Amino acid sequence: MAIQYQEPLDRTFHALGDGTRRAMLSMLAANGGLSANELRAPFKVAQPTISKHLKVLERAGLVKRDVRGRTHQFHLVLGPMDEAVDWLTRHRMFWEGTLDSLERFVGDQEGET
Repeated sequence: MAIQYQEPLDRTFHALGDGTRRAMLSMLAANGGLSANELRAPFKVAQPTISKHLKVLERAGLVKRDVRGRTHQFHLVLGPMDEAVDWLTRHRMFWEGTLDSLERFVGDQEGET
């Protein structure tokens, strides 16, 4: 049974949790719009597997699909990635501040002994 993520950030991190999907996003970032076949080319996987990866990326809002006849062109969407970076930055600042406080505390404790 597949997990259904309700929150946009959950869907983003789920999509980014797979190396194939991250590679596909990198390809789109470097090349702009690419077809499903172009995205599949570097991987030794069947077309249905790539389709599943693309659906995960679409549900996360990381790619948008432009259909022209029988050709499906995919484009990178940066909004969800920006939200993930913001979340990571806030938490990184918290933990760095917490670890700095801990380091000062330990230093103070060592100075008292």
